[in-house]
Amino acid sequence: MESNTSLTAQKDQKPHSFHIPVLGLGYSIDSPLKVARFGIDSVVSIMEDALIENMRKIHSRKNGIPYLPILETEPDARAKRITAYLNLLQTLVDQQFNQILSSDFDEEGSEINKYFEMLQPGHPLTVEYESMKVSSGEERLVKQVNLINKMKPGVIDVNIMTKVDKPNFARDGRPMPAEFSDALAALRGFADSRLQSSVVFSAGINPSLYGYLEHFKVFYPDSQGKIAKKVILKVSDYRSALIQGRFLAKKGIWISEFRVESGLNCGGHAFASNGQLLGPILEEFREKREELRDTLWQLCQETLASQNKSPLAADISIKITAQGGIGTAWENQLLMDHYKLDGTGWGSPFLLVPEATSVDQDTLEQIINAREEDFFLSNASPLGVPFNNLRSSSGEKQRLERIQKGRPGSPCYKKVLSTNTEFTDQAICTSSRQYMHLKLKQLDEAGEGATKERADLLAKDCLCEGLGASAIIANGDQPDRNLNAVTICPGPNLAYFKRLYSLQEMVGNIYGRYKINLSVERPNFFIKELQLNIDFLLDQFGDYKPAQGTKVVKEMRKSMDNLQQGIKYYLDKAEDFNFDSQGELSRFKTGLDQAWNKLAEKISPFFDQMAEVKA
Repeated sequence: MESNTSLTAQKDQKPHSFHIPVLGLGYSIDSPLKVARFGIDSVVSIMEDALIENMRKIHSRKNGIPYLPILETEPDARAKRITAYLNLLQTLVDQQFNQILSSDFDEEGSEINKYFEMLQPGHPLTVEYESMKVSSGEERLVKQVNLINKMKPGVIDVNIMTKVDKPNFARDGRPMPAEFSDALAALRGFADSRLQSSVVFSAGINPSLYGYLEHFKVFYPDSQGKIAKKVILKVSDYRSALIQGRFLAKKGIWISEFRVESGLNCGGHAFASNGQLLGPILEEFREKREELRDTLWQLCQETLASQNKSPLAADISIKITAQGGIGTAWENQLLMDHYKLDGTGWGSPFLLVPEATSVDQDTLEQIINAREEDFFLSNASPLGVPFNNLRSSSGEKQRLERIQKGRPGSPCYKKVLSTNTEFTDQAICTSSRQYMHLKLKQLDEAGEGATKERADLLAKDCLCEGLGASAIIANGDQPDRNLNAVTICPGPNLAYFKRLYSLQEMVGNIYGRYKINLSVERPNFFIKELQLNIDFLLDQFGDYKPAQGTKVVKEMRKSMDNLQQGIKYYLDKAEDFNFDSQGELSRFKTGLDQAWNKLAEKISPFFDQMAEVKA
């Protein structure tokens, strides 16, 4: 398989072709302090300002920096907390990177050697590093200086989940102006920070949030055509990329990167994509990426000209990356080579790398000892979106204990996911004890017919506390109010990684320098995504009621059609994927055949039955 990654590296001079995506609220919240000095990009969630303030306190004290708290009662506290924490991260990363620059090449195991040893084979800096190692005298010193001058730290990107944007209220109960909503305040916190990086928007269009970008000149090109703070969109398919890209281009906002994520073979919230599979989706991006770039460039330039703003650089590009379920160097290289991607995202596997993420010891042990069936798609999220979960987590155990004690639901202190006004004037969270008490009373009056609705309600859990507690515990501190239960949101792929790994082992596994022995049960990541989509469709059938009408049936039929088209696509492309062996190719085709038969045996009869009823 011929690699295009060295050409990519020469073009943008990034040290690495992969990044660590956002991992829950807290698991990657301080990842830059662990990996950025080695040139690795990572993404920090900026949705939960109380957690962010706690982490600022922890890392200020660890590094001997005076900590002045930003109280919740201060004006614009949410944005100020985010700005202060991001600035602290940048300061500490700069210090770490300067220490690496001054470390000794001739000291075995030094961090400067670790920096270069983790680069991808074939990367231009890897070639120069290997040349330096066999040099001596003055030539060796000159080559060392040249290497140091080309080193770059990893970028600290931030994530805003666009759906998490509740309005806020003043202490006297009056609604605050729109710019103080959760998402807009988070964006302001990033815009005011020292970071020269990107904000990653996930979960679809938020018109008010996207419109708020116009208030900050840092998102527009300067007189040299450079953009200080960039926008990245996490998308499910090409259509979504085009719609959102056009929406922002008409405001003069350039999308520097589209991150294509598998709808179900991912961590955190899972946004099912009607049976559309990653391979065919990436094929469309490969075929249309120049058209996409030219369309958005033209729209953006016209808007900038109409607003008398500086134009984009003529050669500005859009990067296309992919993430979700990748586990081997072969899979990583397939995405890079066959689909001509600019990079990949590796998320859940890094949860087992303490040098990269913050996961408490108990949760690490729960992950390692978990069986494949312990990783499941749950109804835990108050947002009503399927949520990847772990049955053995302390958060899941706490949820069940509260139900057994007759007190289901969680005390709701942070109110980050408060979106429901069914029973109250101000929105409350559907996982809160208050909401569950009111809703269960209503369901009791409805009688036995509400069994499923009751089960879905009791599955809700507090993500604000659960997704942040682990980072605090892992850093040796105690969460507020002793709320120690941990909720973790790993993707299904993590079931096949069975121990802790060093940073060098995981990075080596990505690039093929080192091979992690995954569970033999692990299928190819394309096959795993296909299986997850079929199981998801089967669950929809199981929940279907005639009262839902024909629209739901049409959507399910569309999902089945997309899955069948996806299987045919993979069968057509299988020979082009250059599998490591004929055995792997045969295993891939067998997985496709099994999926096709499962659709025919378990799903097609449903539509036949619906057609008979309609007739």
